Amino acid sequence: MPSGTALSPKGRIGILTFHRCINYGSYWQARCLVEGLDGIGSEVLLLEHRSPRVERAEWRCALQPELPDLTRPGARAGYSRKIRKFLDAFEVLPCTEPFPLDDPTELDVFDLVLVGSDEVWNLNHPWYGGSSIFYGEGLPARCLASYAASFGNFTTAGLLRGRWADGLGDFSVISVRDYNSRRLIEEVLGITPALVLDPCLQFPESIEGIAPHEADAPFAVVYGHSFPAWFASAVRRWADRRGLRLLSVGYHNEFADRQWLDAGPEEFAAAMAGAEAVFTNFFHGCVVALVDEKPFACVLSDYRSNKLGDLTSMLGAEHHVIAPENAEKQMEAVLSEPLSSSINRRVAGLRRSSEAFLAHVLAPVSA
Repeated sequence: MPSGTALSPKGRIGILTFHRCINYGSYWQARCLVEGLDGIGSEVLLLEHRSPRVERAEWRCALQPELPDLTRPGARAGYSRKIRKFLDAFEVLPCTEPFPLDDPTELDVFDLVLVGSDEVWNLNHPWYGGSSIFYGEGLPARCLASYAASFGNFTTAGLLRGRWADGLGDFSVISVRDYNSRRLIEEVLGITPALVLDPCLQFPESIEGIAPHEADAPFAVVYGHSFPAWFASAVRRWADRRGLRLLSVGYHNEFADRQWLDAGPEEFAAAMAGAEAVFTNFFHGCVVALVDEKPFACVLSDYRSNKLGDLTSMLGAEHHVIAPENAEKQMEAVLSEPLSSSINRRVAGLRRSSEAFLAHVLAPVSA
């Protein structure tokens, strides 16, 4: 899926997002946005916010991702190696000098700061929620905009009144990546923000450049954790009928044949590229499957239902969300054929409108 982006601005652009999360989607959306914009002529840097409190919370979650269920014996070592691989990957991202999360005044002035992608406005986020920097407070920017920002599982417009609404009102232009976020902006600010693609789909070249993982036998990827028992059972039976091994990447899933707990960000992308199919309950599991044009089946979870549901609805891929009452028949239907051409057309259309949004935002930078 080549992006076809043909923009040529000049200027200094900062990206404010969750780029240091021990999470494949957070890493790749940050890298794709930076490399995509850098490739069209701008100087682009991730804003390197740091917080010991956030880092401790991030590492605790990475070591115990399935809470309240405890990490299984033997898995902790794999998760520790995974953290180290992420830390190594962070070191080669183009970043500013580190600064405190709650005090961005040490930063030099940027021509433009883009806030997003990821759940940057989610006041329910377990450790970033309530960090005012993501609402623009204190950012030294001549222009402040958002790209593919999201409120995640936060849904209550009334709680955005006051300082949060004031912060959002200071953005020159806003784009979001899901219907829930668009609704909240409409209710709070009285404007309809642009609906754009996640950076991984808008600038897929970084992911597409990763060579596929090679295995001794054909395999399907399982990406996520805490799957419903009915979904896990249906996945297991589907794989057995097809003679495929199940490779669980990044998280332990007992129903898989192999656990690749310590996969780094590029190893994750390689596994997705080499898979015959993808099973996931994560937003970026669906996104990267779409980048690689892989058949996929997903299931909603409480935390990610907005993101997954809105993504599949935007792309006309609702049938890839598996329901318990007809799981095996539905899986057979969505996994037995290549991705629908209608989904690819929706992606292409949103890519064009996302490109137009970025051209509008970047025009003042190039002036």
